Parts: sequence; structure tokens; C-alpha cells
Amino acid sequence: MGDVPIYVAHDSADVWAHPDLFYLDDQGRPTVVSGVPPDYFSATGQLWGNPIYRWDLLAASGYKWWIDRFRAALAFFDMARLDHFRGFESYWEVPAGETTAIHGRWVKGPGEDLLSALQNVFGELPIVAENLGVITPPVERLRQQFGLPGMSLLQFAFGNDPQGPSFRPHNYTHDLAAYTGGHDNDTTVGWWLSAGAGDSTRTPEDVHKEHDFARAYLNLRDDSEINWVMIRAVLASVADVAIVPLQDVLGLGRAARMNLPGTISGNWKWRYRPAALSGELSARLRSLVTLYDR
Repeated sequence: MGDVPIYVAHDSADVWAHPDLFYLDDQGRPTVVSGVPPDYFSATGQLWGNPIYRWDLLAASGYKWWIDRFRAALAFFDMARLDHFRGFESYWEVPAGETTAIHGRWVKGPGEDLLSALQNVFGELPIVAENLGVITPPVERLRQQFGLPGMSLLQFAFGNDPQGPSFRPHNYTHDLAAYTGGHDNDTTVGWWLSAGAGDSTRTPEDVHKEHDFARAYLNLRDDSEINWVMIRAVLASVADVAIVPLQDVLGLGRAARMNLPGTISGNWKWRYRPAALSGELSARLRSLVTLYDR
């Protein structure tokens, strides 16, 4: 399973080769850039800074650039997580030069038109829609119209997130890819041991409540087994797809974290050593996937 980010970088080969498909000035600089508006997590939103697509020109070509992009991705992967799926229904556009994402606007995305074009070429779309964050009913209708599974992260189920109940396995639906945590999360052991670390909005009381609720919900008797208890909860759920990062299978801490959003260095460097993959771990995984018909 691979990943297809919604946007590409300004200094990418894609923008260099097809500048006409992006909102650029006569010097090749973006006139509008990507981001998301202020929300529960950030008072100033997130200013990503990627150039915005000229969806009108992409549509006029029958979305050839996107078809080629998916064809290239699917040469490597059986399925792809489609990043920021919300942005295909409507995306947040910020004037270039802004220092935050506050002064942006919602712009209607290509939605059904683009997904229909992809479906005409690839048939049933091998896509998991990344639908985390604040998701509106039109976004979910678009996802369901094309039969795309959404995502759920068990690490989000126990804290103050107002969407927390939707991340709890008893509320899962079949059309989900359920994860213990994703590539932007800490490892499960790291999350458990450092819950709230670096987050000034969370008090020690918040962390204590989160741990207490997680222990009660997961029937957790031994904190040292938190990764396996979370793995079992995801595999036992009704979600059609269950995904467990290898770091969680190995029970590794925050030093094995894959990515820390908002940082530009030190990420995507973790690798496992072959000797780490023991027969004992294999047997433990096999017993769980057999038990829960995975």
C-alpha cells in the first residue's frame, strides 16, 4: 500500500514539466498556495505552501496528468492512500505571501468528475481515502459514492478530540482501514509513554484521564502490552482493512517514529533490522489474524 499526496512541491519535476497546470505568475512563482483553515488543533490553520492545480485545464485534458500519476503509483503498489481526500471535494486556497492560513477561502474541487475519470481507466479504485480531521457530509458522500474506505486511528479514540467516539472500534463501519496509528503518529508505545509531551494544550490531568479511559476501554491489565492490546482491538474490529505499523509489532518507542508533522528534517529515516523479525512475533500475529478471520 502506497501513498499519493494531494499536492506536489513547487520545486518538483511535475511543476517544472507542466507549469501551465498550476497557478503561477510569469516568473513561475505560485499566486495561491495550499493549506487548511484554523480549526480545533490550530488557531492559524496550516500553511502548506504547495502550488494549487488549475483544475479547469486538468479537466480539459480528461485529467491525463492525474491518470498518469495513478498509473505510476500503481506500478509500485496494490493500493494507495489518497492524501487529504477532503481537498478533492473543496480545498482551502491561500494567497501567496501570507504567513498563516487564516486568510484563505474554500474553492470547489474536482470531486466526482476526477474520480469518475480515474474509475473509467482503472475500474474499481484501489484507494483508501484519508478522511481524518474535520470532514463535512459532502466529503463523506463523495467517498461513499465511489466505495472508498475511510481511515480510523485508534490512538485518537481516548483523548479530548471531539471526534474521539468515531475512532472507537465499537463505532467502526466495514468501509474503513483501521490503524493502531499512522505514519504521522508516534508509535503506540511512544504515544503511551509520552502522551501530551510537547503539547501545551494538554495538562497532566488530561493525560491521566486519557490513560484511565484507554485502560477501561481496552481492558488493559499490563501497560507493557499496550501495543499488542491495541493491535488486537484493531484486528478484532469490523473494519474491512486493518493496518499495523511494524514499529507497533516490534513494540518500539518514540525513537522509531516515522514522521513528525510540521518538521522538515529527521523524518522517514527509521528502518528495521532483519533479525528483529522473529518467529515468535510471526506466530503471535498469525494467531490473531487467524482468530479474527483476517
